[in-house]
Amino acid sequence: MIRINLLPFRAARKKENIRQQVSIYLLSLIFIGIAVIYYNSVLNNKITDLTKDIKDTKVKVAKYNKINAEIATIKKNLSILTKKTNVIKSLETNRRAQVKLLDSMTRLIIPRRMWFTSFQVKNNGMKVAGIALDDKTVADFMTNLTESKLYTGVKLAGTQPQKISGQNLILKRFNISFKKPSLDKPGKDKKKKKRKKS
Repeated sequence: MIRINLLPFRAARKKENIRQQVSIYLLSLIFIGIAVIYYNSVLNNKITDLTKDIKDTKVKVAKYNKINAEIATIKKNLSILTKKTNVIKSLETNRRAQVKLLDSMTRLIIPRRMWFTSFQVKNNGMKVAGIALDDKTVADFMTNLTESKLYTGVKLAGTQPQKISGQNLILKRFNISFKKPSLDKPGKDKKKKKRKKS
């Protein structure tokens, strides 16, 4: 009977298995290393991109902050200009109103028989002080104020005799209060003038 010694074959096979396992292990390590390196590279690229985006965003934020600061300054300046314009308009309106008021009062005065010494305007009320030749002149002036329909609530606050020194003449000092008119706008005045012409 022939005997075959299988020990060298088994030993060789065992060595081969060990070599294969070592090769697989080394290949696995290499593959894992490559995968880790690749993943690390991808992460580094993402970090670089994100860092760049953050820098770009910071630059844009700084730019927009500067623009916002300029806009805020412009708004502030516009607000100041608007206030100044409103004050100018108000002054212009008041100036025209005072001119119209004085003009209307001049038309209602009794010529050569009276004159004003002071005007006081508060809100819608007016107080006029003056000197007249006599009580009839004061009464005529009050009648003119009432009939003009420009003024309402005409009241005589009082009269006092005013003696002129060096002459034998006694005048009447008077105080009259009334409500002033709501003066028309320039556009309305033009319409009225056109109607009068036609």
